Amino acid sequence: MINLPVFITRHVLIALLLGGLAGILFVLSLIEFDHLTGSEEFCTGCHSMELVAAPYRKSKHYNPASGVRASCGDCHVSDGVLAATWDHILGGKDLFAQLFGADYDDPVINALHLPEAAFAARRWFKKEDSATCRRCHTLEAINGSRANTLLIHQQEAQDKSCIDCHYNLVHRLVPEERTFKRDRWNRMIEREFDLPTGKADELLQQ
Repeated sequence: MINLPVFITRHVLIALLLGGLAGILFVLSLIEFDHLTGSEEFCTGCHSMELVAAPYRKSKHYNPASGVRASCGDCHVSDGVLAATWDHILGGKDLFAQLFGADYDDPVINALHLPEAAFAARRWFKKEDSATCRRCHTLEAINGSRANTLLIHQQEAQDKSCIDCHYNLVHRLVPEERTFKRDRWNRMIEREFDLPTGKADELLQQ
């Protein structure tokens, strides 16, 4: 028979057991939460995100030759239960904006605000050193359509993150932040949706 210290009573053992089980259930719940909230079904639950997802469904990330599809969470959520959960918590600001901000369900409003969303996503990728890209892509194994693809990456990718070059792969094309011109973007959206000149500026001020 094992002689336990005096302070470890039957009640303490029960509390430790229940606490351990609660901890396990909590971690499993977080894993399931992160899995569900990183899925395409969840992310496109809002109509506004369907507008963002449309180009994604035409990309190679959605229709890869390998058959291994990258979901929203695969690219936009960090590795690890705690880090992923924190990303989802921070993502709550997007839900707040959806509920109380501009009418992002309107394709015109959505397109006008898209650059800021794209820049924020790119800054996140840069801060994380494109870690989610590296989950699937290994520099030494890159094999593109050009014979010198691997050599190009080895020579030109030094001290760079994937997002530095590959920032328009999946969603609608948006210029680099340093070269972005709001006036030029607004005029493009006006032509796309057949709006009078100046209407985009007016909509952004509402």
